[in-house]
Amino acid sequence: MILRKTIAGQLLQLLALIIIHASCHTLTSAKTVNPGGGELQQQPQLEQQQPIQGLPEPRAYMPDSQNLDFVYHDHEELTRFLRATSARYPNLTALYSIGKSIQGRDLWVMVVSSSPYEHMIGKPDVKYVGNIHGNEPVGREMLLHLIQYFVTSYSSDQYVKWLLDNTRIHILPTMNPDGYAVSKEGTCDGGQGRYNARGFDLNRNFPDYFKQNNKRGQPETDAVKDWISKIQFVLSGSLHGGALVASYPYDNTPNSSPLGAVFQTYSAAPSLTPDDDVLKHLSLVYARNHAKMSRGVACKSATPAFENGITNGAAWYPLTGGMQDYNYVWYGCMEITLEISCCKFPPAYELKKYWEDNQLSLIKFLAEAHRGVQGFVFDPAGMPIERASIKIKGRDVGFQTTKYGEFWRILLPGYYKAEVFAEGFAPREVEFVIVEQHPTLLNVTLQSSKPYLVASSVASSVTTAKTRRVNDKLQLAAD
Repeated sequence: MILRKTIAGQLLQLLALIIIHASCHTLTSAKTVNPGGGELQQQPQLEQQQPIQGLPEPRAYMPDSQNLDFVYHDHEELTRFLRATSARYPNLTALYSIGKSIQGRDLWVMVVSSSPYEHMIGKPDVKYVGNIHGNEPVGREMLLHLIQYFVTSYSSDQYVKWLLDNTRIHILPTMNPDGYAVSKEGTCDGGQGRYNARGFDLNRNFPDYFKQNNKRGQPETDAVKDWISKIQFVLSGSLHGGALVASYPYDNTPNSSPLGAVFQTYSAAPSLTPDDDVLKHLSLVYARNHAKMSRGVACKSATPAFENGITNGAAWYPLTGGMQDYNYVWYGCMEITLEISCCKFPPAYELKKYWEDNQLSLIKFLAEAHRGVQGFVFDPAGMPIERASIKIKGRDVGFQTTKYGEFWRILLPGYYKAEVFAEGFAPREVEFVIVEQHPTLLNVTLQSSKPYLVASSVASSVTTAKTRRVNDKLQLAAD
């Protein structure tokens, strides 16, 4: 992935130094002696964050129409807005492309954070993806306004400042720019523009946990798969249209065949994950902060109503190859599908109302990345262990540490046990408690599974120490 800013090498080095220095505001250091001798290692430890509950509510936002109005933006206009915003707010934004669509349009991602260019140790990465179906563009416009809201509110809104200081937010406004290009404003139903330029439904194009997905991979989905394989996203939302509900995994089920070819009706059996409590909670956070969603009112008389504005995906209708199941099963990322408009492509004059309905939900949802447990996994020398596997006991879907040994897991208050594994190390179980007020900080040190290596290292240290004492005595005798 390539940043779209042209920055001289000296400025990049200076930026790296600024980021390292800035990390001191969120990290403390505990010195750990290397058992094999040598220099002391710095073991990062997270400071306790300011509780979310102590912050005032985010302020309402009204855009400057000269920068961004409530209208639909084609790909060229979208690109100009993102580039202009990145140039205007270089300390809060970074723009990069994860790939191109079939027709060569960039899949732009804007990072919004107080550390936009580099991953800051201890900061979780979260994301929003919009417009996976080209004819559902309300989410696309909401994400552009979310970017504008963040950058214009950072200096004046305590909640936004806290969120951007403690989180790296990646926003992909459109995953299907080709489909959007052939969609028509005012079309509430139908499939024109839903698919990519080759006629593939991108939300049926991911590997599936329950069934083999034989659909040929598309450039847009391949780009997203590559993207989420490189960044350890903790939380994600995918914005859709055509209903008003927050839908959570699983989207598929082992027996998701249509009951009748004529009516295309499906069984309403839910397909629950091991993290069903967390995923329901995340869905409720969005629905309850939305102006209407939690009422559970049906969009039309012939469409379902959803209790509290949430549903299990498979209980609504099962599908194979969905993006939210792929995020969750393959990478442990909690993704929710957010259906935010009854009409797929409503007229532009309604966009302002959609923003008012969704603003608080879009912000509060991202803040949930700071709920649960977070920390590091180290080796005995205090060095981070990359790709250590972690499972919460009783929850079979695991997750891994970053190259810095970091991990995050959203959990509700309670008592838990983490099982930690890494190649070359003895597995370990660690008990911990989650509280409501702030995330639990948990550092785990794994011991080598080959004791003779540790013994050899310790013996070497002892021998070195003895040799130094002998040399010191010889030096004293010589004096």
